[in-house]
Amino acid sequence: MTRKKELFFDFKAALSHLKSDGDTLSPAALNALSGVNRQELAEFAETWVALPVERRRRASQMMVDLAEENFKNDFDLIFRYLLDDEDAAVRVHAIDGLWEDEDAALVKPLIGFLRSDPDPRVRAAAADSLGRFVLLAEYDRLPQGPSAQLVRDALLSTIRSGSEATPVRAHAIESLAYWSDEVMRNIITAAYDDEDEEMRASAVSAMGRSADTYWRQTAALELESPDPRMRFEAARAAGELENRAAVPRLIELMADADREVQGAAVTALGQIGGRPAREALTAAAQSDDEMVRTLADEALQELDFASNSDLLLLDIDSDGLALDDEEWDAVSEVDDKDSEE
Repeated sequence: MTRKKELFFDFKAALSHLKSDGDTLSPAALNALSGVNRQELAEFAETWVALPVERRRRASQMMVDLAEENFKNDFDLIFRYLLDDEDAAVRVHAIDGLWEDEDAALVKPLIGFLRSDPDPRVRAAAADSLGRFVLLAEYDRLPQGPSAQLVRDALLSTIRSGSEATPVRAHAIESLAYWSDEVMRNIITAAYDDEDEEMRASAVSAMGRSADTYWRQTAALELESPDPRMRFEAARAAGELENRAAVPRLIELMADADREVQGAAVTALGQIGGRPAREALTAAAQSDDEMVRTLADEALQELDFASNSDLLLLDIDSDGLALDDEEWDAVSEVDDKDSEE
């Protein structure tokens, strides 16, 4: 039996492959574009501008996927170049591809896209991307001067706009939710009361991102929603808000008909912890379902990591003894009651 020969591409060969007339694009060729320097970027640009728009769209999306699959793939210089592409889909891919780039120099270009790009898909992607800078500001990892204020003002302006498309406003709400402020509670409340289902789903997502326990009960109600997107967002919010009262329902949702809801429920149980969650995840880790099994393993690892951190920092009682899951459940119940009051 002959083994299929693996193709190897260097940078020049990758550019030649991009220019070829074939319908397919090789992941190996695009991998060869990872880590380009400034001089290589100029050569890439000469090739890129001559490509048909459909090939640019497919190539840019594939680079986003490759970067998500392997953290070693670095297309950041290329993605920054693609921000100026004439095609809206490519600009969206460029913004998405820079999801881990925390350079504050990106703030102004992203705000520019949010305020003035002619395509609502690009404006929505920019609103979503600005969320990480709100979070960085909350953690004091973004200068609290002009950059942080510019982001907040741009997102607030978008949310309050009477003419902006709903998806753009919805993404702006989700991004601004990391900002801990009374203004944010009012924005989330208004979005949750909106008749538009997309806006309501974004409100539930924002509840989780806010880390405000005020929203625990409201978000938990949507775990019963007939809309799978609402159940998905509610499950994620339950995990982010560490709502132990939601654990029984989340265990049920591990068998939900919607795969994304299943995954969100498994991940949320890993964030919440406690004995019932751990037992459910341990059983799920033996599942024949590969997705559920993999996510359950990851969730259990997160629980183990959190437990080790708790032993070192938090869970020592007055007698110097570590608190177990059952005792932590009792503590969490008190926290839940306090938040309800």
